[in-house]
Amino acid sequence: MKHVLILISFFVISVASFSQQITGQLIDKNTGKAIQYATIKTGKYSGVISNEEGYFTINNEDYKTKTITISCLGYQEKTISVADIEALNFIIPLEEAINQLNEVYISNKVQNADSIIARVRAKIPENYTHELNAYNIFHRSTESVDFKSLEFEIEKASDVKKRQIDAANDELNALSKKISESDMIQFTDFKGELYNLNKDSSKLAVNKATKLMDFKNDFSVDDIQEKAKKIMLRYLDTTKTYKLKTGIFKIEDSLSLKNEDFKEDKNNEFEISHLNKQTRGLLKRGQFFKNSFLNKLLNPDYYDYTFEDVTYNNSELTYIISFEPRKSKAKFSGKLYISYDTYAVTRVNYNYYKNRHGEKVNLKLILGVKYIANVSEGLLLFEKNAENKYQPKYIKRTTGSYFYVNRDLKFIENSKARNKIGISFKIEGDNKNKEELLFTSHNTISLSDFDTVKQLKVAPIEILSKYEGTLWENEETLEPLKEMKSFEVKE
Repeated sequence: MKHVLILISFFVISVASFSQQITGQLIDKNTGKAIQYATIKTGKYSGVISNEEGYFTINNEDYKTKTITISCLGYQEKTISVADIEALNFIIPLEEAINQLNEVYISNKVQNADSIIARVRAKIPENYTHELNAYNIFHRSTESVDFKSLEFEIEKASDVKKRQIDAANDELNALSKKISESDMIQFTDFKGELYNLNKDSSKLAVNKATKLMDFKNDFSVDDIQEKAKKIMLRYLDTTKTYKLKTGIFKIEDSLSLKNEDFKEDKNNEFEISHLNKQTRGLLKRGQFFKNSFLNKLLNPDYYDYTFEDVTYNNSELTYIISFEPRKSKAKFSGKLYISYDTYAVTRVNYNYYKNRHGEKVNLKLILGVKYIANVSEGLLLFEKNAENKYQPKYIKRTTGSYFYVNRDLKFIENSKARNKIGISFKIEGDNKNKEELLFTSHNTISLSDFDTVKQLKVAPIEILSKYEGTLWENEETLEPLKEMKSFEVKE
């Protein structure tokens, strides 16, 4: 299997060389390991980054005779022509920057971590600006669900024949098996322009949007309940109506079994206001303002800091400062990468510290529900713009949670007899959502520019059953991972 994947990788790279795009991979010269999240500049203030597998894609037609510049944390910056990339079979080795430490730094006394953080805080107004910017962006979300257990059981059934119960049980068991064996993952991409007035106001223009998923395997908790309900409806008396209760709550007053439409709703539009809010929320992760995520990480009342090392990042000598909670309300640990010259934060890695978590709900005994947000991790990359300010280049945020639902469904006949049929189902698993936001270029705008932008209500979505790389030809995007490239809906 390993050899097959290698052959596939080379095939993909080779095919790319004959199209209008060039796909390459960055590796460590000594170890051969893929280099993640390197910046590939196709212009002074434009470009892409390498993905988690070290791959990136640039336009072949536009850059055939040009050079690109590659920079990455801990590696020597490399400028290379597209012709040289082709000569290297599209695999580009980078050398570590071990021996490039600035003599000025070496000859001076290393500052302690707290004093570095104090300088970072003081320099924030000088290093960053977030208002009145227009960004060219590419956004990708990857959502997945892993069901650990799923149990259906018909607890009671009055006035329903045994053969009908057996048939319903067979269908419920088949549904449970299908869910357990399904690869429940979906990918959503869109590209456009984000016009940012301030931290609370932005407008979004969507140029293109795609969704890659199997609608037949859309197994949210609500969707599973709906599928179980529809199975039972097929075995009830269609001449009667029923009340439907879930748990201790009645959710429908009257449910008719006649002319029931079981078709899936395949929404082919995005509500742009929702996408705008989602994108702005991700952007705020990389902004400095009162009580922002980054400002809290730089608060010595909440966090302890430790000087770790120095390295190079985007050709800048860089301090590496680790952090972890000082107080219980602080939840994260990670590393801050800080420019030696400007005291700007140029990179942040973070995740939940040890047993810390987000929202937690445990109502197992009362409502049969338990939920805990147990994953929150991310990466922030910044780079200098034409005004010598630092702007986000790439923001990644991964969130995840554990869920448990033990819920009853009861169909109660609207008659004096009040015949009933009850189903209990238990479901337990984990879900995960990874959001990525790539900034391919940016420019400052005026307030009048912002006011003239009209945000549309909806954007069309192209629904895909398998990945189609040609949809993003000649556009700067994030190179998809192998799991996305290999995704295909089975008929």
